[in-house]
Amino acid sequence: MKFDHIGIATPEIEQALSVWRDALGLSVDSTDEVAEQGVRVAMLAIGETHIELLEPLSDDSPIGKFLQKRGPGIHHIALRVPNIREALSDLKAKGARLIDETPRVGANGCLVAFIHPSATNGVLLELVEHQH
Repeated sequence: MKFDHIGIATPEIEQALSVWRDALGLSVDSTDEVAEQGVRVAMLAIGETHIELLEPLSDDSPIGKFLQKRGPGIHHIALRVPNIREALSDLKAKGARLIDETPRVGANGCLVAFIHPSATNGVLLELVEHQH
């Protein structure tokens, strides 16, 4: 297991890129739109992990609601796991509150699942399994 990315909610990816890409010099590895989650994504490489910029496709999407409630900022941290179904099963067996009991397709075709912040000291945690 290792860190995969830190998700940052932003009203506009292009505006956020002025800092992350232009001022800090991070390169954009990929962009994607995940219509099912109502989000546009830009992944910027930083060492062996990424900064994931999240722009809502609508105000009533999860990221849109997050921005309305809390404003721009860190939305979640993501851990890469070798087998997401096994990780979810283990967490559930140990009593962790899951948002997603089964994985769904996330940005760039990865399998993702979220763990409720009440199980992780107030931090929204995403598990990611890359499909190579």
